[in-house]
Amino acid sequence: MNNSFYLCISNKNCPDLEVKKVYYGIGDPVASKYGQIRIIDESGEDYLYPQEYFVVVQLPKEAERAFELVA
Repeated sequence: MNNSFYLCISNKNCPDLEVKKVYYGIGDPVASKYGQIRIIDESGEDYLYPQEYFVVVQLPKEAERAFELVA
């Protein structure tokens, strides 16, 4: 799993996630083996969440740059 953008589609038992929000994820092969994904939150920290809570999304380059400015 590579670094990508992910749309949150569920936040069951994870109230810190916002459904319908796009997050940046870091590729983590070990976490992926366990059905987890490493997501960066608003604090700039990364946390593991269930992969089924997200879908990969393709963003226009302008949107990707906006994420870089925030980080």
